[in-house]
Amino acid sequence: MAYRREIAIVLVMLLVIGGVWLLVTRVGKSSGSAQTQFVTEAVHNAALTCYAVEGAYPTSLEYLRKHYGLAYDQSRYLVRYDAFGSNLMPDITVTEVEASDS
Repeated sequence: MAYRREIAIVLVMLLVIGGVWLLVTRVGKSSGSAQTQFVTEAVHNAALTCYAVEGAYPTSLEYLRKHYGLAYDQSRYLVRYDAFGSNLMPDITVTEVEASDS
């Protein structure tokens, strides 16, 4: 009879550990998503600042880095910046690069 109680305790502990693991996994994913959004907003705001100061959107990310202090982890985020014209907001897409398990 005592072994049933021990088995029940072990099962409850496994459920708790599994629940904590799922929670940590979800928090990590949402944190990455929030950081990607932060980088997107930083690029967007730098482009808007350039437009407000110079009257034209910049043609490249390099220009924003050099003249407006845009900084982000380039090894972690891939930023696609497609400028269409000096008076049109560029298309900005930020993707988090997945780390390899090597």
